[in-house]
Amino acid sequence: MRIRKENNKKGFRKSQLIIVGSLLILLGGCVVGGKYLYNYCLDKVEDLKIQEFYTEQENINTEDVEESATEQKDTKTETKIDYVAVIKIPKINLEKGLCEKGTWCNNVDRNVQILDEASYPDMENGNFILAGHSGSGRTAYFKNVDKLGIDDEINVIYKGYEYKYKIVNIYDIEKTGNANIIRNKSKTTLTLITCRHNTNKQIIVISELIERVEYNG
Repeated sequence: MRIRKENNKKGFRKSQLIIVGSLLILLGGCVVGGKYLYNYCLDKVEDLKIQEFYTEQENINTEDVEESATEQKDTKTETKIDYVAVIKIPKINLEKGLCEKGTWCNNVDRNVQILDEASYPDMENGNFILAGHSGSGRTAYFKNVDKLGIDDEINVIYKGYEYKYKIVNIYDIEKTGNANIIRNKSKTTLTLITCRHNTNKQIIVISELIERVEYNG
């Protein structure tokens, strides 16, 4: 009788362990699945915002400018996101909406940031300066910038035009909080800044404007 009770206790404890283990596995699956679903939804929202931006850009150079501007204002009120431009880097499969200076989403911890010192692409001989995180994580939009090389293409869609740049220089600097940008000031340029992962260095990528065309999708 005593042996049977001890066996019953062992069986009960084993069942408890199985139940607890199963619950922990289920909880872990929910956490991982929830994070995946959250990121998936954010990606879909991002895709939608970029497509809305492209539609607005196509309308800028048409006769419906006034109507388009009204629609754009309404859209910004509803979405609470100001995309002033989109950067596309084909080699590293990057396509990212950029927010206007001074807005909540123009922040390196949320997005690719347009630095305060930057001029916009339509300024002749100006320098459009963008900073982004490398490494890992959702906001590491510049994680593959170190794979870029001389003559690679970078495109920016801004105010109804597509600005096409070609990379002319790539160099590293010490991470001190100040970036020494070496460029030809007689050229209209685009500069990318990011950290070189697991080092105290930053990568500076300098590209020069080679063509500006009307954006037509």
